Amino acid sequence: MVSPWWDKDIHKDRRPALMARGRIKDALRGYFRDEGFTEVECAILQTSPGNEAHLHAFASERVGTDGMRQPLYLHTSPEFAAKKLLAAGEEKIFEFARVFRNREGGPLHANEFTMLEWYRANVPYTRIIEDTLKIIALAARESGCEMLRHRGREADPEEVEGISVAQAFRKHANIDLLATLEKDGAPITKALREQAVTAGVKVADDDTWSDIFSRILTERVEPHLGNGRITVLDEYPRAEAALARACAHDPRVAERFEIYACGVELANGFGELTDPKEQRARFEDEMAIKERRYGERYPIDEDFLKALAHMPQASGVALGFDRLVMLATGAPSIAHVQWTP
Repeated sequence: MVSPWWDKDIHKDRRPALMARGRIKDALRGYFRDEGFTEVECAILQTSPGNEAHLHAFASERVGTDGMRQPLYLHTSPEFAAKKLLAAGEEKIFEFARVFRNREGGPLHANEFTMLEWYRANVPYTRIIEDTLKIIALAARESGCEMLRHRGREADPEEVEGISVAQAFRKHANIDLLATLEKDGAPITKALREQAVTAGVKVADDDTWSDIFSRILTERVEPHLGNGRITVLDEYPRAEAALARACAHDPRVAERFEIYACGVELANGFGELTDPKEQRARFEDEMAIKERRYGERYPIDEDFLKALAHMPQASGVALGFDRLVMLATGAPSIAHVQWTP
């Protein structure tokens, strides 16, 4: 029988990493303070938990004083509420947010975890990438480690490589990803299916373009990311960037990036889409996929779409704080660095 996390010996073993967690959080708060950010606290209960096809929420219910019942959800990210704050006039905000995701578990996932999310108004998304790299390096220094570590893999937090998604697919999977996209970014499933089969990737008859893309990314690309150094994976296809604006130089791809260390995804960021009409269309597409795949869909936050029309151009990122602490302390899982997993 596995002993519980509150066993004195187990807690004693975990405590050094938990203390490092506190030091890292203090240091990151100092970074944001020095950069002129405001720390915010977004409401956890929302009318919509997010509208990405493969994110699953916890459902709840509000009972009013009149007995009327309203379905609500625990948010999967503070993103919608944070962007409303940008529409309200805030320009630099951050939060250590408690977020909730269903159907998740394992060394890198939990149903409840801490997401560090921040936004800057009126800056290119490359500025957010700079923030993220500085924060990763700062966390490593605060924990006293020279290398981030996870399951036998290492990454130097001071060394960085940048690569686009298309370049990574060509390099690690021998797939011409851009050739599977229309000029406007619409996916061509047949084209990606044929390349995937040629590359030896298993494809099911009912797989969508997105399904095949995710399988190639997981099986062929991600194992090569963040080895020995930090990897910035940039310019995702628009079909995989529902909340990001299109790149000016190529409408097939979007201003979305992810950052990896030791093969672990640490952060996911965007140059934020602010067109309510296009955002609605993308949400509807995502919910159609969700209904087809999982038999459910989440409501669209109409208040969020209204706020988008008043939101300034902005960039933002969500970073898995538990994962960052795990890598900075060399812990075996995120549960090892959560006070009450």
